[in-house]
Amino acid sequence: MKQIPNIFTLLNLFFGCLAIIVTLQSGISLVTTNEGEQMMNMPEPVFMASLYIALAAVIDFLDGFVARLMHAVSPMGKQLDSLADVVSFGVAPGLIIYQFLRLSVAGGEDGLDASVVWLLPALILPCAAAWRLARFNLDETQSDHFKGIPAPAAGLLVASFPLIFWHSSSSAVIGMFLNKWVWYIVVLLLSWLMVSNIPFMSLKFKDYSFKNNIYRWILVLLSVVLLVLFKWSAVPLIFIAYILLSLPLKNTQAS
Repeated sequence: MKQIPNIFTLLNLFFGCLAIIVTLQSGISLVTTNEGEQMMNMPEPVFMASLYIALAAVIDFLDGFVARLMHAVSPMGKQLDSLADVVSFGVAPGLIIYQFLRLSVAGGEDGLDASVVWLLPALILPCAAAWRLARFNLDETQSDHFKGIPAPAAGLLVASFPLIFWHSSSSAVIGMFLNKWVWYIVVLLLSWLMVSNIPFMSLKFKDYSFKNNIYRWILVLLSVVLLVLFKWSAVPLIFIAYILLSLPLKNTQAS
């Protein structure tokens, strides 16, 4: 019975591996419309990567909940959880960015002859996730808050990008997704946020009172409203809201 939480954790890893498989499959290409505009052709199975990463995030939440419920928290479970998170929220999102970068570079001048070096910055994200998770395992002070943004938060943000692209009809949005410099900024910003010492609030509720969890409840309610209004496009907005709602925590620690 004590291994049930670890089985949940391995399921997290399983979904992360599935996300990698569908991200690396062939069929992603650039097509030219009748108007001469370049568009990304991304077959529907690729978007399953977003679903698998989302499922991995749900399982990642449940394994900790189940472990506490069954009084089965263990050092092995903590290490296994971080190993699974590196794959699901580091490697898999990094490969999504790699695919977007591949198409961004291919669409540029002499893109087909461009060096693979232009694509390698995508791999910074998995490295940052691994660093952040290793530090978390060694730091016993991160119970009520996190140092650096959690890897699942960064991973879910990246996982939302294929869905936003798929459902967008805006040429400005499509152009942004095909701009390699945008992706370099995304990689550097997310990687820096993960390895930084900036405090971010933990989403674990010790109790469900509004007084003790005011910012957590605000984030939950705001997330529901944003998802209803903006659907997939709400994820980046929720990510920004999470950062802003964590700012009071930094001010509290400074005082």
